Amino acid sequence: MVIVDPHGHLLPLSRAARGAAGRTGSWRTKKPLLNESRCVGCLVCWLFCPENTIDIVEVDGKSMPRIDYEYCKGCGVCAQVCPTKAISMVEEGG
Repeated sequence: MVIVDPHGHLLPLSRAARGAAGRTGSWRTKKPLLNESRCVGCLVCWLFCPENTIDIVEVDGKSMPRIDYEYCKGCGVCAQVCPTKAISMVEEGG
């Protein structure tokens, strides 16, 4: 598979199927929360998500990540790799 990033770079990728470990139950304790005003659309979170639960959507002509909470496990990888700290981990239900 080859993906083109927002800057036109070709990214050859092999990604896990969406939610390869299945749907998330009630056991998740934290979830990622995106602060859209801090997001620069670099999509590093999308690239590193081990469960492939981050989609790319267009918002006002800008590529933005969208997290699928049905499959997100709350591992925090997206928050760790975000260069602008636009993703924070918050308590589930909060």
